[in-house]
Amino acid sequence: MPGSEETVDDDALYVLTAVLLTPAQFPSVLGDDYPQACRSLALEPYAEGYGLVIGQDAEGARWTVVVDDVSLVAVAIASWDCGMEYDLSPDENSVVAALPGWPLELAVAAPGVPAPHDPVPEEGDRPPLTPPNTEEWGPAQRRMGADEVAQQWALWREQAGNGDTAGAAENADAADAAPGAAEDARPADAAPGAAPEADGPQAAEADGPQVPGADAAKAPEAVAEADGSGDGGEARLAEGLRRALREARAYAEAVPPPGRVRSAFAPGGARTIRADGPGWSMVARTDDMAFVLLDDEPCEVIPVERGPELEALLDVLEKVAVHPS
Repeated sequence: MPGSEETVDDDALYVLTAVLLTPAQFPSVLGDDYPQACRSLALEPYAEGYGLVIGQDAEGARWTVVVDDVSLVAVAIASWDCGMEYDLSPDENSVVAALPGWPLELAVAAPGVPAPHDPVPEEGDRPPLTPPNTEEWGPAQRRMGADEVAQQWALWREQAGNGDTAGAAENADAADAAPGAAEDARPADAAPGAAPEADGPQAAEADGPQVPGADAAKAPEAVAEADGSGDGGEARLAEGLRRALREARAYAEAVPPPGRVRSAFAPGGARTIRADGPGWSMVARTDDMAFVLLDDEPCEVIPVERGPELEALLDVLEKVAVHPS
């Protein structure tokens, strides 16, 4: 089992974790869709996807081994998540590339080897992979925030139901009335496979729902009406929300890149919809409401109440979404 070895052979990789990189399941911090996530690793968006095996060599250097045996990596992750041992040792014939560095932030390290560091580059080597910058609000933070909302749905839903998201009108109706509107890191002694999940980074532990990078996630005090009334901040927020919902609705006419819209299981036979676009992310339950995050509104989590327009939008997104196999 990765994490249990005391020594590492010179040519071995000490496996710390693994994630899937497929159209239906990839670390969303890497991009708005599967092709974009692949480009961040200089990989072709192979339809069957990849597995990313992340670890250290005997010198402690960070490496990411890309394999095309997706099933093997999926079994390893599922086993680790269940607390079972699984020796993830991909066949060398399945290795697509060995990339220096790590594409995701890990808080674990292999025992018995030097501290994690990037390998010494040789002439012609590509720069080592580095995790996206999440210190300042931007696309990576926005997608991480959406991941947090999806993982802590019950808390966010309770907050919305308690009125903490005051003033959230049925924003989907407002967007439809606007001009031009179109009709998925453990500690060192834990199972290693459950570090950043394929659909996002590890959920933060908190007393209440939080967006990464924010002292406390903020919900808007009010959402301006469709005519743009309200102060400048409210009008800007309302316009950003209308744009996001229009672009999401337009996916019915122009099918988005693979992984731009994903559908996953949710309790009670519902589905969790995860949609992204330029500058925005949405998380929704097909039997409930939605939350939207915008690049232009740092740390804001905008509630969209359930109504006929939102139901129609979620029906559209469910139809075009990629589903896990």
